[in-house]
Amino acid sequence: MRDLEEVLKYIPPGDLDYSEWIQVGMALKNEGYDCSVWDRWSAQGDPRYVKGVCEAKWKTFGSHPSPVTAGTIVKMARDRGMPESPQGSLDWDSEIAWEYEPDDRDLKQERPSELKPSEQLILYLKTLFAPDDYVSYVTDVFKGKDGRYSPTRGTFNRTAGDLIKDLKKYPDDLGAAIGDWKEEAGAWIRFNPVDGYGIKNENISAYRYTLVESDTMSIEQQQAAYARLELPVAAMVSSGGKSLHAIVRVDAKNFDEYRKRVDFLYRYCSENGLKLDTQNKNPSRLSRMPGATRNGKLQELVAVNTGKASWDEWTASLGEYDDGLPPFVCWSEVESDPPELLPELIEGVLRRGHKMIISGSSKAGKSFLLIELCIAIAEGTEWLGFKCKKGKVLYVNLEIDPASCMNRIRRIYEALGLKPRHSDDLIVWNLRGRAMELRDLVPKLVRRMKGKGFDAVILDPIYKVIMGDENNASDMGKFCNEFDKICEQTGASAIYCHHHSKGYQGEKRALDRASGSGVFARDPDAQLDMIQLELSEEAKNTILDDNETAWRLEGNLREFKNFRPRNFWFRYPIHVLDAYGDLDSSFPEGSRDSKLAKGKKRTTPATRRELVDIAYDALSLEPVITTKMMAEYLNVQERTVRNYINGDYPDKYFVKNGIVLLQNG
Repeated sequence: MRDLEEVLKYIPPGDLDYSEWIQVGMALKNEGYDCSVWDRWSAQGDPRYVKGVCEAKWKTFGSHPSPVTAGTIVKMARDRGMPESPQGSLDWDSEIAWEYEPDDRDLKQERPSELKPSEQLILYLKTLFAPDDYVSYVTDVFKGKDGRYSPTRGTFNRTAGDLIKDLKKYPDDLGAAIGDWKEEAGAWIRFNPVDGYGIKNENISAYRYTLVESDTMSIEQQQAAYARLELPVAAMVSSGGKSLHAIVRVDAKNFDEYRKRVDFLYRYCSENGLKLDTQNKNPSRLSRMPGATRNGKLQELVAVNTGKASWDEWTASLGEYDDGLPPFVCWSEVESDPPELLPELIEGVLRRGHKMIISGSSKAGKSFLLIELCIAIAEGTEWLGFKCKKGKVLYVNLEIDPASCMNRIRRIYEALGLKPRHSDDLIVWNLRGRAMELRDLVPKLVRRMKGKGFDAVILDPIYKVIMGDENNASDMGKFCNEFDKICEQTGASAIYCHHHSKGYQGEKRALDRASGSGVFARDPDAQLDMIQLELSEEAKNTILDDNETAWRLEGNLREFKNFRPRNFWFRYPIHVLDAYGDLDSSFPEGSRDSKLAKGKKRTTPATRRELVDIAYDALSLEPVITTKMMAEYLNVQERTVRNYINGDYPDKYFVKNGIVLLQNG
């Protein structure tokens, strides 16, 4: 065999495009040369040469049953004037994956359709498999209730070498080698080798290929699209129907890499006008067997080894196409089988992997409330009346000393009357004195959480990790993106709290009470706000301790219907839901409702009109506002609401079938 270093002298590296340069490197590695040979040759007079690039690319070149061979380099050199090779050197048509016998030389790789059926299958097997690979194929079928034929488990313990031996023994009788098939159904073959024990994904012994086909394009259009996209096709087989099966090289090391590469391949094809059948992604998928017939039509081997020579060469030729961003999604591809929704972590409020913020004033006991949520998730109990799914939660304590934090958790468990049956699922990370900007914390946090099965992470408080100016929308947008990274890279929900701006918040919407940029409230999937209530006389009579405070929880939810506001007490160290409606007649501090409740008589028309406005505004997020709902909000009889509207405010509102509507629509 001619020394390839000598052959390379005839190929100026500057004459080659990027994909040809990659082919030279692949061929050298396949033939056992060291990377230094490729590097020295690449550096000769090519202004594009960058030290270290060859070594980096060399590491990505893997083994393959149909590799780029020395013949590629020889062909390049001959095209540039190298004399004919001496006896024994590699030719362009040399094949390394198999040692062909003399009677194999007439297998027409350029026009395989001219071969006999048995020869087509031989060429297919030699192209896709090594001699000792186990091949799975099916000739037997069963008929379903719908009248359609489906393949059985078939055969999966014969090697490619054994099959070829029998195909040569019976060159004019394919059925004698593989078994007879039903003419109406045809025959199938798996394009990846199996382990000889089964046909499932776990029985695949090498993840070399995937199947692409389209039922929406003609065979000619499909073949043209495969060529235009230069897909690394090992074999193309006509289905005997309306599609062309392309067996595409993916050269994956394991199932995880296979799945990622196939997803990328399908995305690339879809975005470049080739709509594929998405059911063909699994590595154990059956494809049509070349040489068999189906309803009188040959399942014909159309071509072998077209497009780029390998997955690495193909992706290298795409340049910057894979930008790391998510793909476009065509609705037609998912309409019949949309992705499964993530499970609800807090029922009706938050899904696993989503973000939630709780805003409130400094007197609200937000840290206590967050620890209560940790316990509810770990134990699978309720939190402020919301049922929590049992899960594993990480509490990142950024503010109080570790001993105080642990004792606070113990006291809250005791006050809730709960025994810590699942204490292994409540994990604490004490970072007081070690807090850093969130962009620096996230990689460390993700690394510790990955693979540990966390359902939620709670960061308390976020002012310790904030980045930039909290009043700057751009800064806060970048800050909130860090929470997205936590969710995406761990699959857990990210939950955090933030403080109110200064002054009374009663006149503001819940979305507008948090301090700083509005990004805080609008970025999360669930925004909960807790505002203190001024106690009515009725509520004051229910106080158990002069230190307890009353609160109302309101929410703005992206994924679910907004819930009715919930009232609760902060009875140190826990928050207790107002189950009996004692706080229904209390109003947020500084609100118009509160001012009216402070001894003002509600008898004047102006007052009654204002009450109607207050109730209607408070319920504005509901899809339908009824007189009953307004009566409950104002703590009056339903007929009183109707009287307020009909007698004092008919120019703005009217009631129809118990529903309150605006006169102007």
